Amino acid sequence: MRIPTAICALALLLSLSACGKDEAAANNRGDDRPVPVTTTRVQPRTFSDTLQAIGTARARESITVTAKVSETVQRVHFDSGDEVGAGAVLVTLSGQAQQAALTEAQAAANEADRLYRRQNELAVQQLIARAQLDTQRAVRDAAQARVAQMRAAIGDRNIRAPFAGVLGIRQISPGALITPGTVIATLDDVSRMYVDFPVPEAALAQVAPGQHISGRVAAYPERTFDGLVSTIDARIDPATRAVTVRADFPNTDRALRPGMLVNVELHRSERQALLLPEIAIVQVGQKTFVYRVKADHSVEQAEVAVGARRDGQAEIVSGLKAGDRVVVDGTGKLRPGASVAEGTTPTTPKRG
Repeated sequence: MRIPTAICALALLLSLSACGKDEAAANNRGDDRPVPVTTTRVQPRTFSDTLQAIGTARARESITVTAKVSETVQRVHFDSGDEVGAGAVLVTLSGQAQQAALTEAQAAANEADRLYRRQNELAVQQLIARAQLDTQRAVRDAAQARVAQMRAAIGDRNIRAPFAGVLGIRQISPGALITPGTVIATLDDVSRMYVDFPVPEAALAQVAPGQHISGRVAAYPERTFDGLVSTIDARIDPATRAVTVRADFPNTDRALRPGMLVNVELHRSERQALLLPEIAIVQVGQKTFVYRVKADHSVEQAEVAVGARRDGQAEIVSGLKAGDRVVVDGTGKLRPGASVAEGTTPTTPKRG
């Protein structure tokens, strides 16, 4: 006897429906399995974070050497890159006319002084009027002032280093005519270096003179330079809302040079803080949260406020308390209410 086609189709549909229900039930049982994760207990720990900024290196003293007068260069006493002491003569300018004028002025001053001394003797004997002596005293003083003026003019033709330092590239040669403002060379005292960098207004209370600071430059990527905060500017820039801080760095080997870009890290004082590995923190849009494990081993989202970060650790300002258990690794597989297990690997159910 043949079975009607409609009955066969109905039996096949019922069989497929039963298999689908069995598979859904199996999947539902799988969703109840604990998710393997790694967790940690939040505990207060000693924490010292850093404030990072980009600064510019400056010499302790720095000038551009120029002349005060227009004159011909007679002699150059330095080479590019020389280290010179304070007061060292760098350039001698021609001063023959001034030297001759000095000789003339000195002779006039000597004669005026001789006449003054002679008239002073006569005034003591009351042979001349006191007014005549006063006139001669004025003539003598004017002659001596002229001598001092000529000596200063000759001194201006000896250009000296105002402080000890390193000279830059020489810009003039003997025989060149220079005028006031002509660049002769740069002079920098690089025995110690200043590094100026901006600090946000909000962090101003955490900066103080004497704090330790470290810096790195691109020229020496493996080297760290250590210094101290020396000065905090008295004003805050209204455009950037930042204050300029100056740090002092020893520079005995002349590794730091003016104009270098320095990545600085300002080390703040140690404090107690709740710390978590940064990978435990989940950021979704404007929401920042962690997965906190409850007593029944299920998880919930706990919104947190994150403070400073350093070496892969993040400071939790609010949202958690000491002793909370938080998921560190495995957050990508979690949803609120999911069950978790510490480091367990669930078995795959067998299908019959």
